[in-house]
Amino acid sequence: MKDTLGVLLAGGAGERLFPLTRDRAKPAVPFAGQYRIIDSTLSNCINSDLRRVYILTQYKALSLNRHIREGWGTVVANELGEFIEILPPMQRVSKNWYTGTADAVYQNIYSIGSEEPKYVIILSGDHIYKMNYGRMLAQHKDSGAEVTLATLPISPDEVSAFGVVEIAHNGDVTGFVEKPKETNIRSPFTPDMVDVSMGIYIFNTDVLIPELLKDAENPDSKHDFGHDILPKLLGRFKVQAFNFVDENKTKALYWRDVGTLEAYYEANMDVAGVSPTFNLYDKSWPMRTRPYQYPPAKFVFGEPGRTGMAINSIVCSGSIVSGAVVRNSVVSHDVRVNSYADVDSSIVFSHVNIGRHCRIRHAILDRDVHIPDGTVIGYDPNEDKKNYFVSASGITVVTRDYSVYENPVSPDFLQQREVW
Repeated sequence: MKDTLGVLLAGGAGERLFPLTRDRAKPAVPFAGQYRIIDSTLSNCINSDLRRVYILTQYKALSLNRHIREGWGTVVANELGEFIEILPPMQRVSKNWYTGTADAVYQNIYSIGSEEPKYVIILSGDHIYKMNYGRMLAQHKDSGAEVTLATLPISPDEVSAFGVVEIAHNGDVTGFVEKPKETNIRSPFTPDMVDVSMGIYIFNTDVLIPELLKDAENPDSKHDFGHDILPKLLGRFKVQAFNFVDENKTKALYWRDVGTLEAYYEANMDVAGVSPTFNLYDKSWPMRTRPYQYPPAKFVFGEPGRTGMAINSIVCSGSIVSGAVVRNSVVSHDVRVNSYADVDSSIVFSHVNIGRHCRIRHAILDRDVHIPDGTVIGYDPNEDKKNYFVSASGITVVTRDYSVYENPVSPDFLQQREVW
């Protein structure tokens, strides 16, 4: 990895995670209580010994920038030329914001060139998975490839959300179609599945830079790797596929795009379960994050009907479960759950206070929300819709703006909610 540079794309608006992304970037959305979504990819970088990483940010990046600065700046050794550095849009080669994944990398072409890497790994900060990028780089070098794509087998019914990769038996990529409605292409390794791109690419730098320059000059391009760059490489360069090797050490490959409320909710419920698919406790592949200086979690009172306890749940530091019951839930830092409350199958962000006698289930409570005594959430979707955001599948999301007991919800904002 000494001659390799990582470029992590973290500038997406994350509309499908609204309202959690209304005030924060998607990679900054909390995950599993104490982490942020971007921590998965950054942990993969460190565990793979990739220690020169640019993070390209754009929308609503304040909390993301703070998280990187306070949590990841000390992980690498700056005196050895290592860095994890944020690059916002600087309009150095364009007057626009990033218009696509390829344009984001192109706009930072001078920063990339100044590091003089032989290889560039393009990554995304939107996914939860464990992967050793060193394995992929080793195959890239050994095969003599000029470009390598990481691929994952999926069901043919899911191809409309992915870039479909056609692979020869020797691993060469012979075709690429971005998000087709359907496809007859099948994997040569798993005949009933389709190989799709994971959005992870390794380029020889002397291939990447000219292709980005050429794409930037094309007025008809969407300036996107999947739509434009990758299909045009085929037949001109040696493009290889790297079959995803999961460091999670489970039977099923674990790679999750937590870009919708439903996918995000299910991924959090998984890590809170008795036997989670995604293992946070594997010391051989640790998941790192920003350290928080909170006291230990505490559970108090043991009276009949007023016992502080958490069952099949994650409860992070600084939280107090005071005579309440938390089941099948993820509770972040500095949360107070007061007496006689019942929280079930929910995600609670940091700095939340849940009042006495509250009943909450199948909900996401955003940070700094204060739930008054006796509030019921998640039991009547029609009633919840009057005050909160309710997804199509029935997940109730409570934010400060949707909370009528704190701030009245304007008709304009309710109309915006219906759009999403």
